[in-house]
Amino acid sequence: MTGCGSIRDQFVGTRVQDHCDGEWPVCRTTVGCIVGDRSYVEGRFPGANKLSVQLFEPSTVTLSFFLTEIAGTGEETRINFYETECSSRIRRVLSGRSLIGEAETKGWTSREADLSDIGDHLIEFESDARAKYLVKVDVVPLRLKTAEGN
Repeated sequence: MTGCGSIRDQFVGTRVQDHCDGEWPVCRTTVGCIVGDRSYVEGRFPGANKLSVQLFEPSTVTLSFFLTEIAGTGEETRINFYETECSSRIRRVLSGRSLIGEAETKGWTSREADLSDIGDHLIEFESDARAKYLVKVDVVPLRLKTAEGN
């Protein structure tokens, strides 16, 4: 025993669950929550969800899923990261096997996008897999990634 807690505990860390029951305008739509480094959201696939993340400088935004109660891989999981006002979109697509395989191997699966605008960003995701999920967002300013690369 390493004393590090379960994989779920490692995934969640000190974050608290956001029930996503608010109404936040972003990108000409409304989302239930703004997710940051202090919160996570719970849900179930198949289905779709959308949330917002606030950026204060150009950053890499990582969306991570912790899956439980897996009952089927499905065909595809799509994640859309939008710049402010939905001026552009970065799409990430995972096959059902990739989603479940990565989650079973690493404990969770993640996809990221570099977003350059400051402000509120819409993130949408949809999957036909059959599983319960926890989702979190991590934000790393690009200036920090650049400094690490030197």
